[in-house]
Amino acid sequence: MPSLLILMIIAAVAFFYFTAARAAAERATEIGRDACTAAGVQWLDQSVHASGLRLRRKDNGWLGLERRFRFEYSEDGHDRHVGQLVLLDGRLVGFSGPSRAAQSVVQSLPD
Repeated sequence: MPSLLILMIIAAVAFFYFTAARAAAERATEIGRDACTAAGVQWLDQSVHASGLRLRRKDNGWLGLERRFRFEYSEDGHDRHVGQLVLLDGRLVGFSGPSRAAQSVVQSLPD
């Protein structure tokens, strides 16, 4: 009986981790697409790719998960450039990508 309880707890943790990861990926997709649209460049592959995960302290002192995502964009359709988004518990804390979009994204970051 205790092994069943442990298995259920592990399954619940895995489920919540998976749903949080999917929500962060959807948020990163939305930000990357909007940034490319704002910069007037092509967003390639229509997706973002998780490239890192670590614990990081938030502004309120609690620990949170920082997730890094990369995406690719093209200025003229013949080249490929890599952009990067950093989300801390679903909030954008870092961005590098198309220069025209970076200016508008950085301005929208909270101080």
